[in-house]
Amino acid sequence: MGALVLAEPFSPPSAESFNLPPIFGGVTKPMVLVVLSTVIISAYLLLATRRLSVVPSKGQFAAESLYNVGRNTLAREQIGSQDFMRFVPLIFSLFIFVLVNNIYGIIPILQFPTMSHIGFALALSVLVVYPTYHYAGIRKFGLGGYLKNQLFPPGAPGPVYILLAPIEFFTKFIVNPLTLAIRVFAAMFAGHLLIMLFALAGTHLLLEGEGVVKAISAFSLGGAVLVTFLEALIQTIQAYIFALLSASYIGTALADAH
Repeated sequence: MGALVLAEPFSPPSAESFNLPPIFGGVTKPMVLVVLSTVIISAYLLLATRRLSVVPSKGQFAAESLYNVGRNTLAREQIGSQDFMRFVPLIFSLFIFVLVNNIYGIIPILQFPTMSHIGFALALSVLVVYPTYHYAGIRKFGLGGYLKNQLFPPGAPGPVYILLAPIEFFTKFIVNPLTLAIRVFAAMFAGHLLIMLFALAGTHLLLEGEGVVKAISAFSLGGAVLVTFLEALIQTIQAYIFALLSASYIGTALADAH
């Protein structure tokens, strides 16, 4: 049994592992990464589109493919062909911004998805998406018409609205922006926590274990690699879902009641 003994106890990662100390002053690593993401995105799009051609370069093709996702797959499909064009810059920006900040989680050295901090996800949802779709609806229908469309969907018996209207208000004015943020935050938090757990556990077993325990570390480190690939897929999907739901909320706000 002595071969199964660890020299030092293992301290698993927790929520506290996400509270990174300031780099300087009150500036933390996630803050720097958010600013860096805007620089990366801006520089890439400028470089990829500075010499547009009929036969696109690899950079231009990638940029056009991302734009096509934001324009046609997300904005047009969810908002509708009549109103979608003016929202394409927002939906495209949300998609690529969340994607880059998610992908940070698997990039060596950086290795931190900024959306794993709920504050960044909430800022996008509550300060950007939430006022946009309500403003779009109010601008189109007027305040009274918009509230009628959102709180009193047609087709229900009159007495049902006594219960239905508060539920609709709670869902569309409170729950939707919160769940939009929580969805991407929870996925990034859980995924990064799993990667840390496998990586730290494998390293600990390798350095502190003896005999069989040291050999088992290979499975834990291999698990970290597998989870990293899975996390890359989830990071992309969550960026897509965030932009998709944002476009869907705008489309719902602009939809005529039937």
